[in-house]
Amino acid sequence: MKIDIIGDVHGCYEELMELLDKLGYQFFGDEIKNNQDRTLAFLGDLTDRGPDSVKIIELVYSLVKQNQAVYTPGNHCNKLYRYFLGNNVQISHGLETTVAEYEHLPVEKQREIRTKFIKLYEEAPMYLQLDGGKLIIAHAGIREDFIGRTNKEVQTFVLYGDVNGEKLSDGRPVRKDWAKYYQGNRIIVYGHTPVHNVRIVNHTYNIDTGCVFGGKLTALRYPEMEIIQVPSHQKYVPEKFTKFP
Repeated sequence: MKIDIIGDVHGCYEELMELLDKLGYQFFGDEIKNNQDRTLAFLGDLTDRGPDSVKIIELVYSLVKQNQAVYTPGNHCNKLYRYFLGNNVQISHGLETTVAEYEHLPVEKQREIRTKFIKLYEEAPMYLQLDGGKLIIAHAGIREDFIGRTNKEVQTFVLYGDVNGEKLSDGRPVRKDWAKYYQGNRIIVYGHTPVHNVRIVNHTYNIDTGCVFGGKLTALRYPEMEIIQVPSHQKYVPEKFTKFP
């Protein structure tokens, strides 16, 4: 099984197009082709903060519908889903950019985008188990003992990471370094926590290299474990990147 796993896109459509081109994908109308029989995998946080969240929704929906890609949601996807359901969510921490795009659309187009995203989200697995379970793709990662489970505790972990309610000064949750203690043989690919360079620890790969914060958009090719990247077009915001000891 050959898979190209894409890190957190966050509405960075131009960078995604450049990355797909660099990976050897070609577009023919609504279809995407590559000559290596590969599948794309998106690990969540498609939208928010970046300039083109609506385009990303349409692209990923189309690719998944045509069985050219797989997708598992992130915390920003979860919040947008709840917004589209009409739940009372705070339009902040990046959601405001997606909502602004959405509200500028004609009413009929709004209905189309809302329907597509709700369907994409509701049909997505909580995390992906691929290649006979050798590869796990989960937005914020997953503990070894959680693999195979789908209860509320697991959902919170794969969306938000290993959190305990503590907050940083800017309101973001304190995230424990779960990857440091992972001892399994399965390869776990995740994002959620922006890092300057792909972080490889104990068979885990964090490929969120902060594209929306001026870093890079990263793909990890499996099973080759080759890293492919393109530079961001966004403003560099160094304080958004996590540095591990």
